[in-house]
Amino acid sequence: MLKIPRDLSVTLSRILTWVFMALLIFLAVVMVPLSDMLIDLPDNIGARNEVGLWERILIYILAYFVLAVGFAADLFLMGLLRCVREEAVFTEKSVERLRGVSWCCIGEAVIFALLGIWFQLAFGVAFGALFVGICLRVVKNVIEEASEIKAEHDFTV
Repeated sequence: MLKIPRDLSVTLSRILTWVFMALLIFLAVVMVPLSDMLIDLPDNIGARNEVGLWERILIYILAYFVLAVGFAADLFLMGLLRCVREEAVFTEKSVERLRGVSWCCIGEAVIFALLGIWFQLAFGVAFGALFVGICLRVVKNVIEEASEIKAEHDFTV
């Protein structure tokens, strides 16, 4: 498996989080026409009824919530990468940031499950987001335990 140096990996991750932030900003600008395009696409999976004005507005609101939660998760990731760069991984700050990202993933799962009312494929996205959120909760618990062990070790030394 390809292994790149740690500094390069952190730099690449930081670049990707900034690219993701730019993508979120771009999507915020084009969200309404993009949502309209997705609503107007024929649904070959299930039977989607005609989407009325109030349903469209609700879809727009949910779509912007998706972006807002994604924006929050990206900020948490930037903070976590800052902890990695400062070699402060096993700290309460990094645990809090991991916790934030995991809750953002779970939040995205809830929003996409709601969007599944109109777009059946959103249920698949919701499942994936929930799985990632659960995985991050496990990683958060591991890092939290390691942080406590490190703190105990630092006290005894």
